Amino acid sequence: MQVEEAFHPGTLTCDATDALADVARKMIAERVGALAVLDDDEIIGIISERDLVRAIAEQADPWQTTATAFASHQLETAAVGEDTRDVARRMLDAGVRHLPVKRGPEVVGVISMRDLLAIETWL
Repeated sequence: MQVEEAFHPGTLTCDATDALADVARKMIAERVGALAVLDDDEIIGIISERDLVRAIAEQADPWQTTATAFASHQLETAAVGEDTRDVARRMLDAGVRHLPVKRGPEVVGVISMRDLLAIETWL
């Protein structure tokens, strides 16, 4: 199966300068575990629930600390035409649970480990 058949279209994002508290609120409101971090219109990273937990453990001020301070900047992406098993292996190797999905240079959504598990479970 290809990523195009399994990913969530539409990219949920936050701004690089958003406070961690606002990032957490957006994740709760959208019921997601990660957001793409944008600087202007360019994706510069991804921030996840794990990153927020790390911020708490490091006693970061959630109102003053920005998303970019705790986002993962070594960004892996998946292509819409990529095989889901290959993506799952890359995610496991990298220790990540979410990848932005690209069609050419454009980010068009996100795929999660949960999406990939659902494919394997229900097929």
